[in-house]
Amino acid sequence: MKLKKIAACVLLSATVAPAWAACEATIEGNDAMQFNLKEIVVDKSCKQFTVTLKHVGKLAKASMGHNWVLAKTADVKDLAAEGAKAGPAKDYLNDGDARIVAHTKLLGGGESDSVTFDVSKLAAGTEYTYFCSFPGHWAVMKGVLKF
Repeated sequence: MKLKKIAACVLLSATVAPAWAACEATIEGNDAMQFNLKEIVVDKSCKQFTVTLKHVGKLAKASMGHNWVLAKTADVKDLAAEGAKAGPAKDYLNDGDARIVAHTKLLGGGESDSVTFDVSKLAAGTEYTYFCSFPGHWAVMKGVLKF
């Protein structure tokens, strides 16, 4: 009888777990052009997801700015090239580009910014990459978002 009660509690807790899933992540970028996380996992129970970027370095935005940009993996290279042409006044992103799922503003050392996006923008089975669009950073400063 005791085993049945334990099994029932385990099953109940397994069905309740998604209700308290964390629907946010904090990521740090530094002066060595690195994010501290290489992967972010979005729980399927989340309706919205918030990413907070903290630039933990000391260098100014003009020389070592960082942002967090989320897009389909297949679009990253083109978005980075086009963003470089957009320039620093636009945070190295083209305004209104539908390929960008979400992004923070460009930050200098000691600054932080958050972005919240609807998880409904993510498609199951699609590969997503987050990256920094500051010129030259995207090739090494990136990670995978799993949904």
